[in-house]
Amino acid sequence: MSEHNRTDAAPPLPPVERVRPGLWSVPVPIPNNPLRYVLVYAFETDRGPYLVDAGWNTDDAYETLVAGLAEAGFDIGSVQGVIVTHIHPDHYGLAGRIREASGAWIGLHPADARLIEDRYDEPGDLIEKIGTMLRRDGAPEEEIATLQNASMPVRPWVTPVRPDVLIEDGDHPEVPGWDLTAIWTPGHSPGHICLYEAGHRLMLSGDHVLPRITPNISFHPQAGPDPLGDFLASLDKVAAYDTDEALPAHEHRFFDLPGRVAELKGHHQARFDEVVAAIRHGSTTAWDIAGHMTWSRPWEQIQGWMRRAAAGETLAHLRYLEKLGVVEEEEGEPSTWKIADLATRA
Repeated sequence: MSEHNRTDAAPPLPPVERVRPGLWSVPVPIPNNPLRYVLVYAFETDRGPYLVDAGWNTDDAYETLVAGLAEAGFDIGSVQGVIVTHIHPDHYGLAGRIREASGAWIGLHPADARLIEDRYDEPGDLIEKIGTMLRRDGAPEEEIATLQNASMPVRPWVTPVRPDVLIEDGDHPEVPGWDLTAIWTPGHSPGHICLYEAGHRLMLSGDHVLPRITPNISFHPQAGPDPLGDFLASLDKVAAYDTDEALPAHEHRFFDLPGRVAELKGHHQARFDEVVAAIRHGSTTAWDIAGHMTWSRPWEQIQGWMRRAAAGETLAHLRYLEKLGVVEEEEGEPSTWKIADLATRA
């Protein structure tokens, strides 16, 4: 999930669509990002619409959301609730503004609700922890100051409001006439949730399962001890549901959710192989290992937040392999990694 400057030649947003009778998909633009838009889903009820996700807190995004809801026959002032799949800015940023306009409740998993203050209100301590993590990774000192602040430019695009409703795994959020079940799917974010609608066998998959790209699963100070392990286990959770169609937060709707889950698991197995190969060929720090892995562009061309995210993904793979007993860390600044001596563990 990376950021690039969008050019003036970017294609238009996809149309507002009726996914099923009473369920609409509304694309909301994301500034300066190749994903281009987040798909906000609007459920029609006899009380008014309920939304899944919100968009970034920009005037353009808000105006596009208002217009899109109007095209679907809804008024922003009649929104009853906003279920946020996770607290990244393109999903959570506009939730507070929608609540101001409508009085709607905001729902969020408690694991993400706990992160709001350190991430958006008072991020100083988090920034320091990121700097410490980067030194432990082996990042060059001259890059650390830039990298540890790489996500700060998005703060103005978030209204850091507290949720009114905490949505736990297995809960049934109040959306009259619809049979929704929340599925806790940590990994991309500690409190990420998907939503299964049993009546139409639909999986609203947020950023957990996307049709073409893989979500960023990074180890960082707010990620927990094994975010990739959490993610892989969460993939199995959603694959177990009888799903006709998946409705992700980006790109497009798709069929065969179990098949896509299998592809994602295969992708990460290939990444594990790359990590082990890099160590066998002499890389010892997470930073150096990242430079020998396959990315969407050469490592030397990756800058800013994308560079930090790539290093975080590498470390997430190392942590998972450490849990399996495949690699070992010698802690320090930087920490070094080696293939575990399995004979000494017997």
